[in-house]
Amino acid sequence: MTTRQSTACEDDARLVLEAGALLLAEAVSAAKRLTADGERIDDHQVATERVAYAATEAVAAHEVLAQLERWRADGQATAMREKTAIAAVGELMTNLQIRLSAAADDLGIGDETIEKCFPASVRSALRRTTAEAFLRELGAHAAATRGANDWALDETHEQVRDQVRQFATEEIAPHAEHIHRSDETIPEAFIEKMAELGFFGLSIPESYGGVEMGNLAMILTTEELSRASLAAAGSLITRPEILTKALMGGGTEAQKKHWLPKLASGEVMAGISVTEPDIGSDVASVKCRATRGTVGGVEGWIIDGPKAWCTFAGRANVLAVLLRTDPDLSKGAKGLSLFVVPKPSTREHAFDFSQPGGGRLVGKADATPGYRGMHSYTLNFERWFVPADHLVGEEKGIGRGFYLQMAGFAAGRLQTGGRGCGLAQAALEETAKYVVDRKQFEQPISEFQLTQYTLGKMTAQIAGARAITYAAARAFDEDERAAAPLAAQAKLLACDVAVSATQAGQLMHGGWGYAEEYPISRYVVDATVLPIFEGVKPILELKVIGKAILSA
Repeated sequence: MTTRQSTACEDDARLVLEAGALLLAEAVSAAKRLTADGERIDDHQVATERVAYAATEAVAAHEVLAQLERWRADGQATAMREKTAIAAVGELMTNLQIRLSAAADDLGIGDETIEKCFPASVRSALRRTTAEAFLRELGAHAAATRGANDWALDETHEQVRDQVRQFATEEIAPHAEHIHRSDETIPEAFIEKMAELGFFGLSIPESYGGVEMGNLAMILTTEELSRASLAAAGSLITRPEILTKALMGGGTEAQKKHWLPKLASGEVMAGISVTEPDIGSDVASVKCRATRGTVGGVEGWIIDGPKAWCTFAGRANVLAVLLRTDPDLSKGAKGLSLFVVPKPSTREHAFDFSQPGGGRLVGKADATPGYRGMHSYTLNFERWFVPADHLVGEEKGIGRGFYLQMAGFAAGRLQTGGRGCGLAQAALEETAKYVVDRKQFEQPISEFQLTQYTLGKMTAQIAGARAITYAAARAFDEDERAAAPLAAQAKLLACDVAVSATQAGQLMHGGWGYAEEYPISRYVVDATVLPIFEGVKPILELKVIGKAILSA
């Protein structure tokens, strides 16, 4: 089997990144003119989507090379890490160039702009970064190492990752397939052991019972748990994280002291209830209402109306529910408030709870092809009562629910970037193991060129997703509000990589990739939910990333 020597170098990667950044700048300027600085995005949705995604790819490529520089400074830059970084930049800039070239006429930038940014010399460099032989070299290495995650970290974060990986491998992975096939609720033992290890308190200050290790530690934890099982472990810490951000951003001191220690210890598990049967991404149009009332001599709020896609609502002890407290729908987001709503916990797929004062809460888990273990419920509240101090921020929190929820969603998107990386990594490892063991035509299929090439592309794409996700985590530690668009970009890219990596892995399994006997089939159906929740892909592209770029 002949192999050409790969000649791509870091200079090629930097050259194509510079070209991509130049083309992106031209595209952004044109899109700003087209959309009146983001005011008319909905009149130019396709062009905006392309620019938003290209901007995401440019950020990811920049972060890949920034990580390579950090490795070099720390003495951790191996030859294979450098090659992976080069290939990652090549993959990202190839996609960017194709994406923006396709939008050239709509943006009005013309072929001359494309040629100016990507002349023949740059196109040659771009081809070298994604050359067959180069990617096959990465793929052969992935097969030899069984796809092992070789991303170097500092000592503290290495310890975090190793601890979670050991736990996930020993405690979660052996049960993941059974939970998926049997559609069971996450075992209580998982929650108890994760609580003992402090997984639920990673972003909660020590003064409120947390361990406060920062967002990168939280992402590493989410990634390793998702590598074992997205549904049975990887998403468990996301919901308390979202509620934590809301409480930290707008809760009273009494509310923080009451709820945060319970969330950190795992005593209280949370569900997030925002979506309604006829309202998804248009959060400001939420109709489920809370009205002031008194039950049993206690002043508070009475909740009425339906909610949908409330994940983990059965097992959860509390729901963070976004409700309309001002009946005037014309006020939109300003009429919404956020409540912490206690409820009985159940492991059943359907429930019907009643309060002594006549309130009722009914829930039913919706059947889904994947992401089993968490279960997403459709709910209906009928005069369900909560005391006044369960409104986040109490009286000062009236009308602030939308903004508190959006801050929580930014944290959820960051975590979902980690979930995407973990699931993609699982697909790479499982596929690398399979192609080495599987023989066809009297040789392991890992020795075939296309197998190596595909594994190499998976490796490069995962590196890009990981780089932008870790960068978003570090940025969150600095300024959560400013980092929200970056978290959305990390979520966008990592989730798409998870989908493509799991599907590529399934194809390399051949017919067995469609059998539930092999984990890759579970990875595929689990991955399909990632671009949907915590902000469906088109909304992230248009209303979050696109708006941030074009209105800046």
